[in-house]
Amino acid sequence: MLDFIFIAVGLAGLVWSADKFVEGAAAIASHAGMSPLLIGMTIVSLGTSAPEIVVSIMASLSGSGELAVGNALGSNITNIGLVLGVTLLIRSIAIDTSTTKRELPQMVIVTLVAGAMMADGALSIADGALLLLGLVIFLTLLARRGATPKGTVDSDPKLSPLKAWCVFAIGLTLLVISSRMLVVGAVNIATALGVSELIIGLTIVAIGTSLPELAASVVSALKGHSDIAIGAIVGSNVFNLLVVLAGPGLFGPLTLNTHVMTRDWPVTILTTGTLMLLAWLAYRNAKQGKRGNGELGLASGVLLVSMYTAYMGLLIFYPDLTL
Repeated sequence: MLDFIFIAVGLAGLVWSADKFVEGAAAIASHAGMSPLLIGMTIVSLGTSAPEIVVSIMASLSGSGELAVGNALGSNITNIGLVLGVTLLIRSIAIDTSTTKRELPQMVIVTLVAGAMMADGALSIADGALLLLGLVIFLTLLARRGATPKGTVDSDPKLSPLKAWCVFAIGLTLLVISSRMLVVGAVNIATALGVSELIIGLTIVAIGTSLPELAASVVSALKGHSDIAIGAIVGSNVFNLLVVLAGPGLFGPLTLNTHVMTRDWPVTILTTGTLMLLAWLAYRNAKQGKRGNGELGLASGVLLVSMYTAYMGLLIFYPDLTL
């Protein structure tokens, strides 16, 4: 009964805290003269990735590295298939040129690098160190983008700088706590039912730790801050692979379950590549003056959610099937 209470309270907390989190993030972007996309890829994505990072460290230290790997890959699949997919079902999101030509290709490259690190069936200390080096390179590229002119963001935020950071911090803290309550309750229930550690990481933990991204993305889109939503998803996926996935290697080494490279990573690169393709098609259509104006809409949302649903069905009904 306590586990079900954790789930209910966690869901309620997510709804309220996501609104405050996005409100604070948008105000911070305005005061700092930074684009919402850059805020989404740094502050917001790092904040919403906090649950995955904590789960990875704790799982690795306790000898449950498979849970961390499942969490990293599962969260990326969930972020694109469920988080972005559901957001697009609610409201279309504009994808600008820089995102299509720079941020999304970087996410694809990071996904390929992570696959190369796992190709030998293990995550070593060297693999973990190389992934962290990739994080340094990624952050360096972000830093070079610098700030954007004040006119690119809201010039009249409702919150003062101090209040914006306070609202952001409170929202983020409650997002993390709420998602953690959901994960604890769900994992306890799944464990009692005899579900494997890797499957728990790929499904329940991945969904639970991606709930901050889901809440933040939906609220961002509804409030007209689509750049924050896209930035949060792209940045979170990069952090998942370069930080969360590095944990099992640094605290390992870890021998991977054979399904990681024959089922889970292929789905990760498939969903990532699909998002890249959808964004490129939207950009091309906008450039040629066709319908869409560079937006991802309902059709893209249906496709992404369908892919995610198919993957969940594969895990639940055919857990030993490989691609």
